[in-house]
Parts: sequence; structure tokens; C-alpha cells
Amino acid sequence: MSAPRARVVRRPVHGVLLFDKPLGLSSNDALQKCKWLLRAEKAGHTGTLDPLATGVLPLCFGAATKFSQLHLDADKTYEAVAVLGVRTSTGDAEGQVIAERAVPGIAPADLQALERRFTGAQRQVPPMHSALKKDGKALYEYARAGQEVEREGRDIVVHQLSIAATVDAGRPALRFTARVSKGTYIRTLGEDLGEALGCGAHLSFLRRTATGPFDVSQCVTLEALEAMGEEEREAALLPPEALLPGHPRVMLGAEDAGRFLSGLRRRGAWTDMPAVAVFGDSPPALLGTGHVKAGELIPGRLLSPIEIQQILQSPTATTTTP
Repeated sequence: MSAPRARVVRRPVHGVLLFDKPLGLSSNDALQKCKWLLRAEKAGHTGTLDPLATGVLPLCFGAATKFSQLHLDADKTYEAVAVLGVRTSTGDAEGQVIAERAVPGIAPADLQALERRFTGAQRQVPPMHSALKKDGKALYEYARAGQEVEREGRDIVVHQLSIAATVDAGRPALRFTARVSKGTYIRTLGEDLGEALGCGAHLSFLRRTATGPFDVSQCVTLEALEAMGEEEREAALLPPEALLPGHPRVMLGAEDAGRFLSGLRRRGAWTDMPAVAVFGDSPPALLGTGHVKAGELIPGRLLSPIEIQQILQSPTATTTTP
């Protein structure tokens, strides 16, 4: 009989891990692996990546999970390869081939025309193989049952698009880099590029290289994380305020900080601001978020006093300078 598996003793861990998700791992599996390696009590992510996609996946632990939703609106940058002349049921290499067409000759002017056509604000119809819901059921559930349902187009923005001709496994393909708004499906963009050329396409490669202010060069791989000791892993975390880069900072003295953490509004000589990050000055510590209206600082998402103490007492704590 095998020995019982040792129980992992969880502990409070607070911060953001910029994780380079490997191929074949779901976002939730990545989260659970990192949570186990850090022995963290609480964890969440800021949006998912397909198992066949790699790259930047910010993972939130402890107090940072309170701000994870704010990152869903961030622009994202992807590198992708679309194989031309072959359409699949999922829009990527995981699906069944559903159509094959001849690929026309493609000149540099054709690629430039594609860049112009698909850059800017546009409507995009979400793919059937997605987690979006219709009548309370995920679209991929309909797709797995062989059903196609009507989907409404969604407003997206492709801020930047760069396309080059390449070859993938002997087939003509497009390698493209796109910086896009939230809600953009790169699989669908790849398919649309193929349709615009009259031959169809599917993605064979997808890598997220940036999300909001976070770049893949800042990320830690699973192999690197597994090779680290526990203190090194905790040192790899960014502080929770890393999720609030666009929030102006408001500083409060000890008395006002305590009242703010109790959910009370504070008055001050602040201009109106829709979203602020609020810090106490003694000791310097993130208290939470809020907004300012008519000279009042109104609490939003708040850290608990226990979370603040745990962050200040962690071995990797650094002094915050608002």
C-alpha cells in the first residue's frame, strides 16, 4: 500500500506572479500548480489563456485577488501564426479540418492591405468554441454537441497589427503580431485574415507577449518556479498594487487611514478622480482603492488590517513610496 500523500500546509501569501504559461496547460491548472508551489491560501487569475496558447498569465494571491477584475480590461499583445488554406472546427490546430482551399499568391501589398483593413475599431463575432454564454450555457457546450447558435458581434479594437508571410510545416502561413482590446479573439482574427485572402486559415501558434503593463520578459516559467526555494518563489511576487498602475495615489495619515479601512469617507483637497489607490503613510502600505468626488475620498475595494499586517511582515516586504 502506498504511503498517504503529505498534506500541504497553506499560508497567507499576497502578491502577483507573472507566469509564463506553458503549452497544453489550462489557466486553472497553471493557477493550481503555482498555488501549490507557494502553499498559498487564496489565489485567482486575471483572465484565461487557451491550453494551446502560451505566455503572460498574471496570477493573483491573497490580497491581490481583490483587484484581479480590474486587469480584465487591459489591452493585450499576441504573436500568432495562421496556416492558410485550411479551416478547422475550433479555429486552431486542435480542431477537425472542415475545409481546404487553394492559397492565392500573396504580395507585400496584400499584407499591407490586410493590416489597414483589420486595424482599428471593428465588430467581431465570437467563435463557437469559447466560454461565452448563451441562454445560460457556454458556447463550447453547443459546439461539442454539434450545434451552431447565433452570436452577436462585439465591438473590439485592434490597436496595432503587423503581418508577414511565412511557412508552417510546409504550408503557406501568416505570422502576425496584434495589440488588441479586451474581448478580442485572436483565433477569430486569424480566421478572418484567411477569409479576406479567399482561402481561410486556422491558428497553429499563439503566444501572449504582454497584458496591460506586464511583459513576457518579466514572467517566470513553471520550470524556473519549481527549481526555486520557497523564499525565492515569494520574492518573485509583485506587490498587490502592481495591478493598479493607472490609479493616482492618495496618501492618508494614521487616523484617516484607520477610518478609511472602516469604510468611512474622508474629506480632503483632492480633485475628482474616478479611481485611486489609497496608501497609509505610517507605515507605508496599500489600503485599497476608491474614488474622489466633490472633495470626498470614497472607499472601494479594501484590504483588511490582517492582510496589511501580513504583507508588512512578509520576508520580502519592501517600503512602498507613493
